[in-house]
Amino acid sequence: MLTFLECMEPVIAYRGTRFTIEFAIRADGSVPALDFYNQSEPRWQGRLNTLFKMLGDTGWIKNKEMFRKFADGFWEFKAFQKRMPCYFRQDARVVITHGFTKKKEGAAPRQEVERAQTIKVEYEERLTSGRINRR
Repeated sequence: MLTFLECMEPVIAYRGTRFTIEFAIRADGSVPALDFYNQSEPRWQGRLNTLFKMLGDTGWIKNKEMFRKFADGFWEFKAFQKRMPCYFRQDARVVITHGFTKKKEGAAPRQEVERAQTIKVEYEERLTSGRINRR
């Protein structure tokens, strides 16, 4: 018998005409990107929503200050110091792994890159094992 955590629905941030933006669900059932989003101030939530809608509806974001490569295979939504790494799936979904506040200029902190990679592996395993309902 499957438990609630084993058959969760995807957590959708925005369903656009080109992409669906969703938050990754970890092996323990937590959703770190949604937690980060919910803990952000409303003004940052609004800016992130604008970026989700732009990418979801048009398929791209022109402004590299708001969306750019984060690491190999990852991109990031950027609203000032708020960062939300994501990756593209072949099924027209963009999966946001987590969020963090970046305080310094330069490359992404290594621990954040590793965290994004770990969350991606966990989420993809859940998807391929059928423990997340796909609609």
